[in-house]
Amino acid sequence: MIVLLSPAKTLDETPVHGIPHTEPRLLPQSAKLIRKLRRQSIADLQELMHISEKLAVLNKERYKTYSETFTEENAKPAALMFKGDVYTGLEAESFSEAEMSFAQEHIRILSGLYGLLRPLDLIQPYRLEMGTSLKTGRNKNLYAFWGDQITKLVNEDLAKATGDTVINLASQEYFQSVKPEQLNGRLINVHFKEDRDGKLKVISFNAKKARGKMAQLIVKEGVVEAEAIKELVADDYVYRDDLSTETDWMFVK
Repeated sequence: MIVLLSPAKTLDETPVHGIPHTEPRLLPQSAKLIRKLRRQSIADLQELMHISEKLAVLNKERYKTYSETFTEENAKPAALMFKGDVYTGLEAESFSEAEMSFAQEHIRILSGLYGLLRPLDLIQPYRLEMGTSLKTGRNKNLYAFWGDQITKLVNEDLAKATGDTVINLASQEYFQSVKPEQLNGRLINVHFKEDRDGKLKVISFNAKKARGKMAQLIVKEGVVEAEAIKELVADDYVYRDDLSTETDWMFVK
């Protein structure tokens, strides 16, 4: 089973030492994107990413100092670097060595710059959302740039992992980088909604945190069969069979 998560814009750049780590597997492609991004002016980055001048300056410097050599000083495991709502729920820093090993086998993080990350893959600080319309050669955006490379890597990982299911806990923006029709396994999309006066609504912050919490529970309980996920309660979200289909599972709070 492979669990897909989105990355986060908020980062914790504090170095960590002594943690076993791996390198992202699509670094040649990342290097191409970095070369393209280095050619962008601060104003270009502001317009391209819809960010403030301050953030554009920060990321211009990040692209400038990006190194093809990854060390504990300039990089950090992805699951510990990302610090958004999803990662508040994931709490990867609480994983034991055995749990992190399980996560390394089963958790995958979609990334605009790195394509597909394992939790222990070292990454350098960056900002590049998957929906960014960055043109590279004939590719008009990152979806075109990555093509089917991410899906192929997911399939490779799925073949090695226990179980044949892909659990989608990623946002729509990021999951669009995966080609469902090419997946060599069952796909289940997990949704989190809240009952507000009889109406089911997605509360963004809570839903993002629940995605991370669900991934955390999968890791800590060693879940490898999809059906067992129905028994998990992530931040008070409970599985509702009456609102679910074979491919879309609904959890309601």
